[in-house]
Order: sequence, then structure tokens, then C-alpha cells
Amino acid sequence: MNAADLGLPVDVPSTALFTDQYELTMLQAALRAGTADRRSVFEVFTRRLPEGRRYGVLAGVGRVLDAVENFRFDPAVLGFLRERGIVDEPTLEWLARYRFSGDIWGYPEGEVYFPGSPVLRVEGSFAECVLLETVILSILNHDSAIAAAASRMSAAAGGRRLIEMGARRTHELAAVAASRAAYVGGFDSTSDLAAGFRYGIPTVGTSAHAFTLLHDSERDAFRAQVETLGRGTTLLVDTYDVAEAVRTAVEIAGPELGAVRIDSGDLLLVAHRVRAQLDELGARGTRIVVTSDLDEYAIASLAAAPVDAYGVGTQLVTGSGHPTCSMVYKLVARAASADLKAPLVPVAKKSVGGKASVGGRKWAARRPDADGVAEAEVVGTGPVPPELADHQLLVELVKGGDVVAREPLEAARSRHIAALGALPMSAIQLSRGEPVLPTEYL
Repeated sequence: MNAADLGLPVDVPSTALFTDQYELTMLQAALRAGTADRRSVFEVFTRRLPEGRRYGVLAGVGRVLDAVENFRFDPAVLGFLRERGIVDEPTLEWLARYRFSGDIWGYPEGEVYFPGSPVLRVEGSFAECVLLETVILSILNHDSAIAAAASRMSAAAGGRRLIEMGARRTHELAAVAASRAAYVGGFDSTSDLAAGFRYGIPTVGTSAHAFTLLHDSERDAFRAQVETLGRGTTLLVDTYDVAEAVRTAVEIAGPELGAVRIDSGDLLLVAHRVRAQLDELGARGTRIVVTSDLDEYAIASLAAAPVDAYGVGTQLVTGSGHPTCSMVYKLVARAASADLKAPLVPVAKKSVGGKASVGGRKWAARRPDADGVAEAEVVGTGPVPPELADHQLLVELVKGGDVVAREPLEAARSRHIAALGALPMSAIQLSRGEPVLPTEYL
């Protein structure tokens, strides 16, 4: 249950200044030129996946819908723009009335994507669409990077539980978004209470080394924790001597001890030793949680270890080496004139150096093979082939300015599991390789 479910207030400030100045100066120039009202189509896509990655994970769609809904130029924001002289008075008057009234289509949250996948399509007047570029990219690039890392870690964990614990390694607001994205990508819980409050994600946490060091002895610290939190708590056993700590932990909590956490050393070796010791002491049901700068490769290397859960921080909230997805927001079609009935004309950037784009309003479908396994990401601008009609990926998210596709976070999490399961098995390999599906253009 989250804050909204409880009827509690959730801070939803204006998102209008989560933008770059040139979005507003383009608007001013377009208003003067008489082109601001031309019907336009913008698309979000990435030209390539991070090196070595085989698929991307779309996350942040729900946050994008919130951002669009709260993109309002209130008096304080307008006063700031006026004081700085960023735009003129006619433009300020236009901004004061701004409400996005167009349509947005996109891949549903949790879906996988590939180079060229039109993960979001924004349609409306040029003026109302162009203002949303920066905030949409900010959210999708960050959240999708975290979700992709989380998905790889989840695959490496092989069903063992994953705890997101990276709040102290990133900006305080980014930490909340990272927890949400990690949950979509397969993590089971978070240490961040703000994420639990805002999004209903399960939260966990017991104690750090400081709690042990506070007490006169490790035994005193363990006793205080067990007496307060119960025998099912998790005791941190690597402050001093691991073997002695495990022995003390079982003496105090008994075989009902919930778990022990190991945060340093050779995790593979230490985990085996701790498991053997716990079993000898009769604590066969006590779980082992490991932390300490883990990433998907470290998690995979512990597949043979008797580990029950992993806690991941730094590498997760930084996208495990790829903190952005390099998504872009490009104008792909615009009306031939300001006439509402004017036909759409495909437009595209033609620059060299790998930055060219494909013009035209696009659809996307994932073609399955005879066994139902995905074999290609198909992107087109013309009619959808009949055989792909039931495999289209874009869904309507906003219609006439109204959000029409809100869903629980659990739906995005479940969708990702299903989407990943429909890809070739090589998708979850950690070895470097090309995208698991080719992108075909029609």
C-alpha cells in the first residue's frame, strides 16, 4: 500500500522548470513565426544500447505521466522567467495557459526495447510537445538505466532475493526513482523509506556496523537488537571476527535467528564457512545475506555459494556502469501547414556521425517465431502487416491531455518478467554481445 492508497498527501510540485532554456526560446520563436500550432509528432528512442547490453528495459513511464500532468507554469515560475528575461510577455501569457492537450502513445512500463524502438510517441502542436522534451528524457534515461541494471542482476541472482540499498550513493530524489525502477527490473525490496511511502515498495533494514561499535561488546549489540526486533532479525556478523560473531548470534537468538549479513571479505568463501557453521549450530533455517559493492558479475560469481539474498547499492543506482540509455526526443513528422487538416510530412535529422534519424510516425511490433519466441523488433511507418497486428507494442497513455493508462507498479514488474521470458535465452547472458533482437524497418 502506498501514500495515495492511504489517502496521504504526496508532494506533486510543478515540473515546468525541469527543462532546458532552449525549449522556451524555441517556443517564443515559433509563436512569432506562426509555426507553433503546427501538428507535430515527436518520438523517443535510442540509436544503440550500451556497449555489450542485449536488451533495454523501459522504466519511468508512470513518472512521465505524473510529470506531464503537473507541467504547469504557476505564478512563481512565471515570475522567475520574467525576472530573468528568458522569454517575452506574449510567451509568458501563452505559458500561463499551458496544459498538454495532445496524445501520448508508448511501450508500457516494464517492456523491453531495442535500438530504434519508438518507446514513446508524443503528438500535439509543436509548442505543447516541444516543452516536454527535457523532463521526459530526464526520467526515461535515468529510470530505464537503473531498470536494465536491475534486470541483469535479477537474472544473475537466479531467483534469490534482491534488496535495493543505494540511497546513500546518489541524490536523495534520484534514490527514490532508482528504488522504483529497480523494483520494475526485478528487485524485491528497498532500504529507502521514501520509496516505500511513495510507491508501496516493500522496505527492509536492521542495523549497520555503527550499532555494533556503539556497544561495549558484540554480544551486547546482538542482544539489544534481538530483544528489540525479535529472533527473526538479521545480524551483521563481520564487524570483528565472523566465526565468533555467528556463534554469538546463534547463542543469543537461537536456531530461530532470521538471517546473518556479510559485508566484507571473500564472499564466496565466507558464505560457505558461515553456512556450515550455522548448520552445525542447529540454525539450518537462518538465511545468509551478502552485500559489499555487488554488481551482476559479482552476483553471478556467487551462484554456487549458499547465499539467500543480495543487497546492492552503488552499482545499481549508477546503472552498473551505464547511468543513461542515451534516449533522444526527435521531431519525426509535422503538418505541412498550421491548418488542422494539413497532412503530416515526415521529417528527420540527416547529419553524419551516427546521429541520423528515421522520419515518419511509427508503429512497432515484436515478431515471434513458430515457437512464440521473439525474433525481431519491427518498426514501420506504413500500414501494419496483418500478421503483426496482434503483436503491436505501443499503447495509448494520454488521450486529449488526459492520462488513460495509470496502473499499479506491480503490473510493470510482472510485465517485465513476461517480456524477458519471451526473448531468446541468450538475452540474459552476461557476456558481451549484440542486441538479442535485430530491428527491422518497414
